[in-house]
Amino acid sequence: MSMNELPTAAPRRRGIYLLPNLLTTGGLLAGYYAIVAAIGGRWVAAAVAVFVAGLLDGIDGRVARMTNTQTEFGVQYDSLADLVSFGVAPSLVMFTWSLSTLKAVGPAWGKIGWAAAFLYAACAALRLARFNTQVGSQDKRYFQGLASPAAAGLMMSFVWIANEYEFEGHQVAWAALGVTLVAALLMVSRVRYFSFKSGKRSDRVPFFAVPLALVALVAIAIEPAPMLFGISVLYVTSGLAMTLWGMRRWRSRRESVRADPAAADTGAPE
Repeated sequence: MSMNELPTAAPRRRGIYLLPNLLTTGGLLAGYYAIVAAIGGRWVAAAVAVFVAGLLDGIDGRVARMTNTQTEFGVQYDSLADLVSFGVAPSLVMFTWSLSTLKAVGPAWGKIGWAAAFLYAACAALRLARFNTQVGSQDKRYFQGLASPAAAGLMMSFVWIANEYEFEGHQVAWAALGVTLVAALLMVSRVRYFSFKSGKRSDRVPFFAVPLALVALVAIAIEPAPMLFGISVLYVTSGLAMTLWGMRRWRSRRESVRADPAAADTGAPE
């Protein structure tokens, strides 16, 4: 057989993995539905849709890792879907429900309302872009800045609990403005948040975490709005508390080094 007659390798087929990308598409659909529901004035349905998107967002990555179907396409597609579900959708829900009513106070406040909603969407985009560029170089145990799904959870749980207790958007417009600005700025901050991803074995948890998770699920099933809002507020404050504690440790360590240079053991704030 001559060299020209040697069999050539079959061309490699290009494609994408169906299951993880199908879950990502489901999350994108939930975010799009939240926008449609908000336009129709169905605020609770819109909030629930964003939480469904968050659930699917948490599943698709784990499915990809478990089935060894992680691809660069999946990473980029997931990021774009997150921008819609956790950036654009929450900002539009909050604006149509409450922030748009600030125009009743005055024209300038009406502009501040939509500017705050846009700021949230822009900060979500910046947060996702920063996360994508820091993959592999950051400590996987922590997020730098509030993750966009957590920020969306804070926004939508506020909308949900306000409707649960029969508050209309114009009645809590100032609180809605504050929640929107806090969620937006925390996403682009340097505040550290626990990511629940400690490494390759992050799917393994201590036994006590199982009954604790079951209790939380039962409580959410009984009173979803107050529980989800409480969990969101607790997570947001946990990052602030952890960052302040780390800064305090770093300052005390720096002061001890100044007092005793021989015991120098400096480091960045934890």
